[in-house]
Amino acid sequence: MTYQETLEWMFAQLPMYQQKGISAFKGKLDNIQALSAYLGHPERKFKSIHVAGTNGKGSSSHMLASILQEAGYRVGLYTSPHLKDFRERIRINGKPVGKKFVVDFIKNNKLFFEAHDLSFFEMTVGMAFKYFEKEKIDIAIVEVGLGGRLDSTNIIIPEVSLITNIGYDHVEMLGDTIAKIAFEKAGIIKPGVPVVISELQEETATVFNNIARERGSKIIFAGEVIPGIYKTSLLGSYQAKNVKGVVAAIKELKGFNIGDKHIVDGLLNVSDNTGLLGRWQYIGENPTVVCDTAHNTEGLSIVLNQLKQQEYTYLHLVIGFVKDKNLEQILPLFPKHAHYYFCRPNIQRGLDELVLKTRAMEYGLEGDSYPSVNEALKSALKVAKKSDFVFVGGSTFVVAEIV
Repeated sequence: MTYQETLEWMFAQLPMYQQKGISAFKGKLDNIQALSAYLGHPERKFKSIHVAGTNGKGSSSHMLASILQEAGYRVGLYTSPHLKDFRERIRINGKPVGKKFVVDFIKNNKLFFEAHDLSFFEMTVGMAFKYFEKEKIDIAIVEVGLGGRLDSTNIIIPEVSLITNIGYDHVEMLGDTIAKIAFEKAGIIKPGVPVVISELQEETATVFNNIARERGSKIIFAGEVIPGIYKTSLLGSYQAKNVKGVVAAIKELKGFNIGDKHIVDGLLNVSDNTGLLGRWQYIGENPTVVCDTAHNTEGLSIVLNQLKQQEYTYLHLVIGFVKDKNLEQILPLFPKHAHYYFCRPNIQRGLDELVLKTRAMEYGLEGDSYPSVNEALKSALKVAKKSDFVFVGGSTFVVAEIV
């Protein structure tokens, strides 16, 4: 198969949560453990940092990788989902995995995948770990896909675990309270492995403290040990808490020579070093156009608060969501004094733009509907004056179509 045919097979044959929702969630580690054994346990051949959380885990993973790259290490980075190309999920020092490796990995292991009915995410995790082993990296930053306790990445024994913000997302799988969700995220805490908590939240602190105590793991609340002196090239005031967690995790990492200059430079060169996209990213000026992949209540609250701090004459919002989002919680967050361009991301789970428009009107959000993200953005740019502000977001898949 060609690279494109390989991707089409992966997407078509095997359930992927980002496309299909809860039907793709298996909630057990049997398959990934079987795949790991079949591949020769590649995850045991490299060191790692494990990153979980509801919001901030992607940005934090990229910051960690950037700092370690500045210190001269060969750094693997596994994140999800991708925006433009599948290979964004698996990188070494910012460079995506080669197409040939992707094609060969699927071809060589296809019979095993089919026999064990592996999910898209399970085989992608196996691919990443095998690639990191083959390329003899110094350390991998591994971002959890969903949850933590039963996530396919949770077969690693990291040097440090990092848990970022906890909020309501994927409640149908992770639980309907913050404490239940925190319990699932805390599943990445391993016996004797230090865990850093980026953000002290009253509802989660007890859960994290109890599990860390049970497992004999040192627990560090970043806000208590890291002064607010580090800056990052990642825009958005919401990155401040992520930065503290990242720096605290780096300081817990033993056996690596990382100086303060590496931390400072790494935080200031994140996108250049790792290729991160879609975090308060400027994609146009006159009018200002910014996109952000925030897609749940907590993440959108943070981003919309950032939006309030901007200067503009009039605000235009290009937004779309997936079908399983709780619109009753999300839509009230959006400002009423703006014009909306409701659109549908081009995936199976994309919420119909007319449905979104109808629901949004119930919350006083006025605008027009468009069958695609690009049509919505074109209309916004046609109407917006140079002094206006255009925001694009609501879903990773909305942003993916315009970056």
